[in-house]
Amino acid sequence: MKDLAREAGVSLTSASYAINGTGSVGPKTRAHILEVAERIGFRLNLNAKAMRSGRSGMLALIVPDLGNPFFAALVQAVFREARAAGYQIYMMNTEGSEALEAEALATAAGLRVDGVVWFSIRDKDTSAGVLARTPTVVLDRTIDGYDMVTVDYLAAGRLAGQHLWDHGHRRIGIIAGPLDIAAMRDRCAGVESVFAGGGEIVFNLENAFSVDLEPSVKAALAKREVTAVFAGADLIAIGAMRHAQDLGLAVPRDLSILGFDDIDLSALTQPALTTVELPVEEMAREAVAILVSRIGTNNGDRRRLLLGTRVVGRASVGDLPL
Repeated sequence: MKDLAREAGVSLTSASYAINGTGSVGPKTRAHILEVAERIGFRLNLNAKAMRSGRSGMLALIVPDLGNPFFAALVQAVFREARAAGYQIYMMNTEGSEALEAEALATAAGLRVDGVVWFSIRDKDTSAGVLARTPTVVLDRTIDGYDMVTVDYLAAGRLAGQHLWDHGHRRIGIIAGPLDIAAMRDRCAGVESVFAGGGEIVFNLENAFSVDLEPSVKAALAKREVTAVFAGADLIAIGAMRHAQDLGLAVPRDLSILGFDDIDLSALTQPALTTVELPVEEMAREAVAILVSRIGTNNGDRRRLLLGTRVVGRASVGDLPL
């Protein structure tokens, strides 16, 4: 910092203000200091900053599966929100492994990040207590003792079920994602609640978050006993659409399909996939806002924020004559 101040011909205080985005320094002076910093290759020493201020200016983001397009969109949203709040992000992908997840959480605590955005693999605390002193927001999962930002999945499931019902469907199948996740159980329960009043759930099966379908799911689709399918995730819905078409079924004339997530790929399928939108941008914004409010004062009751959602109507759900 002293080298930067000398090279830019300013005081050490002004150099610090410009680099840290704080204090009172004119816009032209700030721009000059930043230009000099770029020219001489100045980089802020985050470890020194953390030792001096008690804060690192970094947040950790821990996600379970970057192979799923939903998480790629979420990562981008969290990065944008963190930058806007003046933070950098250290991101770790746990690849669906609880051992890697525990290791990632320990690493985040060891790095002395200012906060953690944690999308856990399932509704289970694998932290072993390492986050006790670190503000943490859990996304889309239910883990006691942390702030949580999630979606009202029962209501979201009811929206999906009602959409199929309103299009005349009375005999449907459900292809759930992993049911050891409360969010998945809730979205399926919401669909079931709509059809409890006169419709029929012909099959209710479980599949991984993947376009590759389990043999039991393929067999159920081959029986052609339903007019519509609700899939617990868009990747599953896309796999169901592909298999239905392999069976010679036209979507939506012979089989309507409704997904969940609204990943970018859902608008590009043939036909385009009707789905339930997950409010990724809002989830990221709220998670970062909660963390920022917790940093320095990690006390008080934990919050559980429930977000709303909507059905994105496209071409994969058709009308069935009543």
